[in-house]
Amino acid sequence: MDWLTSSLSGFQIGLLSFPVLLALVALRLPLAAAMFIVGALGTVLVTGNVRMMDSQLKSFAFGTLNNYSLSIIPLFLLMSEFATRGGMSRSLFDAAGAWLGHRKGGVAMAAIGASAGFGAVCGSSLATASTMGKVALPELQRSGYSSALSTGVLAAGGTLGILIPPSVVLVIYAILAEVNIEKLFTAAFIPGLLAMLGYMVTVSIYTRVVKGSEQARPRLPYAERFRIMTRVWPVLLIFVLVIGGIYTGAFTPTAAAAVGAAGTAVIATLNGGLTWAGLKDSLLATAKTSAMIFFIILAAGVFNSFLSSAKVPQTLAAFFIASDLNPWIILLGMLLLYLILGTVMDSIAMIFLTVPIFYPIVAQLDFGLTPTEVGLWFGILVLMSAEVGLITPPVGLNLFVINNLDRRIPMIETYKGALPFVASDVVRIVILVGFPGITLFLVRLLF
Repeated sequence: MDWLTSSLSGFQIGLLSFPVLLALVALRLPLAAAMFIVGALGTVLVTGNVRMMDSQLKSFAFGTLNNYSLSIIPLFLLMSEFATRGGMSRSLFDAAGAWLGHRKGGVAMAAIGASAGFGAVCGSSLATASTMGKVALPELQRSGYSSALSTGVLAAGGTLGILIPPSVVLVIYAILAEVNIEKLFTAAFIPGLLAMLGYMVTVSIYTRVVKGSEQARPRLPYAERFRIMTRVWPVLLIFVLVIGGIYTGAFTPTAAAAVGAAGTAVIATLNGGLTWAGLKDSLLATAKTSAMIFFIILAAGVFNSFLSSAKVPQTLAAFFIASDLNPWIILLGMLLLYLILGTVMDSIAMIFLTVPIFYPIVAQLDFGLTPTEVGLWFGILVLMSAEVGLITPPVGLNLFVINNLDRRIPMIETYKGALPFVASDVVRIVILVGFPGITLFLVRLLF
């Protein structure tokens, strides 16, 4: 160890920590454990003081997790659990199908629209994919859709759960980058709508290129369409309570999450979807997921403290600022790295690992935006890239969630079905990179 510290600078040790961390993750060590081990050992190597690490650990847990904003995470997770059990997914799918089902590719478009609506009260990609998949996959199969398109469209639709507010991943980014959660939610609206429309356009093109891949439903009278629409009032009510409450100043984001969780619980109970056993399971699932996220947050704090001691963010930021590289080239390089990491790592892992390194660099580059706007714009681009990772083979989590709903479908078919939607995501990211005003339009208008 003495030889290592004498041969390498702190910055070099910091850079070497990344391949070590990725190797531990590849060996199936949980991300939180890998970051904690590498961060703790790295701090000892850089500082040469074991007692310093011991002293940090004594206060680190309290200092990191004693953050009121973190309470929004379990509340949104709990809202997601209640929404999943409340029967909202079926009513959303039926309503979307009533308006779109008669069009070419309409049932698949309905699945996307319903996923967007469910994401607005769920905030979780995996929950959106799983819940909508159980409802929509049998309907897609009965309508003659291919296995590839059926699973691909549902995996892609699930990603809308982390893009359309409220979103747990958006909250995590806001905490890491110290940006305003309300403004970040606002900035996500137009990109979220573009994602939904882009997926629908992808379905429309797919069903026209691949002949015989679906069967349209009969066109319903408008009276019947509006009658079915009345079933989605619980979703609209929760959305207005949570998002409307935040933007009108009636609630803080954390209070809005609490109101949303309570309102979703009441609706799920009235629908008969939330029993005492279901309540117990929802609380337990929320506790498990929250504990996992909080442990990652703690481990990320240890790892990022080590990187700061090794002066990795500071040195990299100074290097890129002093270089002659165009800021847009630097940004595109970061986004390309996200696309590559997405093939082997989940979205939360990417955000915890990269944002503390990339954001200080991006914040000092000149894109013709204010520092606040850069933080919001970069956050949406990061989220978009993480979203691509959820449906990128070979380890896109949404692909496995959907494929597990019908094990008769070969995994390669699900991979093939997701690729057109990955292409749609890439096109959308390029548009949002080239035109930051699209992302920032509502923020500038409302704030």
